[in-house]
Amino acid sequence: MASSASLLSLALCSLLLFQVCSAQFETGRVWGSSRSQRKSQQQNECQFRRINAQEPDRRITSEAGITEIWDENDDQFRCAGVAAIRHTIEQRGLLLPAYSNAPKLIYVDQGRGYHSAAIPGCPETYQSEQESESRDPRQGSRDQHQKIRKIRQGDIIAIPAGVADWFYNDGQSPLVLVQIMDTSNFANQLDQNFRKFFLAGNPQREIQGQRGQPSRHLNIFQAFDEQFLAEAFNIDTDLARRIKNENDNRGIIVRVEEQLEFLSPEFSEEERRQSSQGGGRTGRWSANGIEETFCTAKLRHNINDPSRADIFNPRAGRLTTVNSFNLPILRYIQLSAQKGFLYRNAIMTPHWNMNAHSINYITRGSGQIQIVNENGESVFDGQVQEGQIITAPQNFAVIKRAGSDGLEWISFKTNDNAKINQIAGRASTIRAIPQDVLANAFAISREEAQRIKFNRREIGIFSPETRSRGRRD
Repeated sequence: MASSASLLSLALCSLLLFQVCSAQFETGRVWGSSRSQRKSQQQNECQFRRINAQEPDRRITSEAGITEIWDENDDQFRCAGVAAIRHTIEQRGLLLPAYSNAPKLIYVDQGRGYHSAAIPGCPETYQSEQESESRDPRQGSRDQHQKIRKIRQGDIIAIPAGVADWFYNDGQSPLVLVQIMDTSNFANQLDQNFRKFFLAGNPQREIQGQRGQPSRHLNIFQAFDEQFLAEAFNIDTDLARRIKNENDNRGIIVRVEEQLEFLSPEFSEEERRQSSQGGGRTGRWSANGIEETFCTAKLRHNINDPSRADIFNPRAGRLTTVNSFNLPILRYIQLSAQKGFLYRNAIMTPHWNMNAHSINYITRGSGQIQIVNENGESVFDGQVQEGQIITAPQNFAVIKRAGSDGLEWISFKTNDNAKINQIAGRASTIRAIPQDVLANAFAISREEAQRIKFNRREIGIFSPETRSRGRRD
């Protein structure tokens, strides 16, 4: 009898567990379906009929810098599901700690400084000597915090959604940061507006991705009751009132009167440690636990280093890619980047982006870009220059030619392992097609088809050499 009762109880528990699991599965499936429908609806509303090279349309001045924002309602940003911001931080300027509703990829266009991301749940591994020697927090001056990273021109920095970070310029020149926030990313469960949640300062409405007249928007502490804040931090109410920054008019980039003090190893030591911890790994990232995945994750990679170029042509330039193979955190935030350098009058092979939109920020020089849609119509054919952004939608054919001063750009890609399909040159689609197929497709002779296939011997980026009719590979 007891055995039968036990079996009955076990059966009921199993049935209950099955029902709960089924309900959770259905909930997850419906939730995922609704999210997919939302993105599908957004894509159906988007028509890339005409694309323009854009400069920022909003400018916010702070005490120690400038923030510029591109129009998020422009079709190329709205349809790609991204927002673009550029911060220019003056010497001893501090970009206040904030987090956003979407993951972001940041390119250091100019200058040097420090950056830190406060990864939730991770320990404060940087400790002062006094702290390590004494367990009494009231004894002496001490500090402890999470890792501080030295940054420089050419660094790509990846920040997941909801992670607070800050920047500080300790150099002699402005620190310029260009960032793309992927508001269509799975991590964003809000609407398609990008949102910055500041831990300090008094940001304005423009920083929140909402159009309208300037008005005061407050940091997240402003609306909390002072008594609640005092109890939460175990401080007095006067200090709780002061962290609200109610009368702070410095903006979101503030000037540090004296040199900012924090714990940081020497730059060379930090670089050696990153290298020994696997900074040079080329294999796929394997998520083996929260400690390895987040707390010790590498967040930056320098894309300007010529020795890291994936394609190099001494007569034309180079291309360098940062993706989830060499910066594994990108697999989590589903973004990647490519840096292009074209010498004078050089060409990047006509190509299309197979699995991502490509948001191109021109960092130096000028040139011409042409973009063609699925109907063979030009959606952009014009000059681009430093400081502009132009988006190449997924699968649209693109070609770039540098001007007399060369052309440099950084491409933010909406896939952690973005791929391109080259149309001309070695390793291209045209090379992969048989000669007779090309001859019949284009209604040309076999000799002409052979020239189309083999006259361009380079891969990826082409030198501005004189056209030739008789060359063979």
